[in-house]
Amino acid sequence: MSKVAFFGLGVMGFPMAGYLSRAGHEVCVYNRTAAKTKAWLECYPGRGAETVIEAVREADFVFACVGNDDDLREITTGDNGAYSAMKEGALFIDHTTVSATVTRELAKVAADRGIGYLDAPVSGGQQGAEKGQLTVMVGGNTDDFQRAAPLMDSYGRQVTLLGPVGSGQLCKMVNQICVAGLIEALAEGLHFARAAGLDAEQVIDVISKGAAQSWQMENRYLTMLAGEYNHGFAVDLMRKDLGIVLAEAKKNGTRLPVTNMVNEFYDELHNMGGGRWDTSSLLARLESQSG
Repeated sequence: MSKVAFFGLGVMGFPMAGYLSRAGHEVCVYNRTAAKTKAWLECYPGRGAETVIEAVREADFVFACVGNDDDLREITTGDNGAYSAMKEGALFIDHTTVSATVTRELAKVAADRGIGYLDAPVSGGQQGAEKGQLTVMVGGNTDDFQRAAPLMDSYGRQVTLLGPVGSGQLCKMVNQICVAGLIEALAEGLHFARAAGLDAEQVIDVISKGAAQSWQMENRYLTMLAGEYNHGFAVDLMRKDLGIVLAEAKKNGTRLPVTNMVNEFYDELHNMGGGRWDTSSLLARLESQSG
């Protein structure tokens, strides 16, 4: 069993760190909001740290699941960041969805200090994290991946090395491109079904057995029809992710018209006060515009 530090006890990181603890690893958690650390310690064996440096000093593996590029830089290379105290040969695994640019930047700094680095964004949302059934998309070298894979298996249904550092983040961008388009299509389909006087639940029961089937359809249509948008990934987080996607697309010359359009729809939802609604609230946007 390994000594582990885990940063970020949000809706994803909280259960992920818990699975590492339940797997028998010696887990030390750190969160900027101390109340979350206290809540985690009430649920799982382990210890809490008051500083990043305290958390990582003896760790073999350091995991992060924080907010954005700036948050990740702060806990790694910032004043009193993890890199200043991690021991040589330790491995940093980043589960945050960030840009490939910051991933490569931080991996290079880590390598210069004798620290391994894996970018390992996840998909599956809060539900997948709580059930230990996340998809983990990994970039890095094979040796580091093989060392870390058994730990990530504790909460990952599928843990896959896709290529060198940055590959995990690029794969997550593909995931978000596909998810954004699927949710908007589902929202439009449900909106149309209702306007046409159909029983929307019956319609989904029929078409979900055919080519239109998707995870979003199976898991979100009932809450969408009920106008319940407090399930899983928030609009503002998707806006952050799609911003990363569109910036990368600009660099590589990719045309993403649907992704760009859906990103604008999420901006509208944010302006409607729905920044904390889940991403399926695209239906609420359509209904708000109905005559």
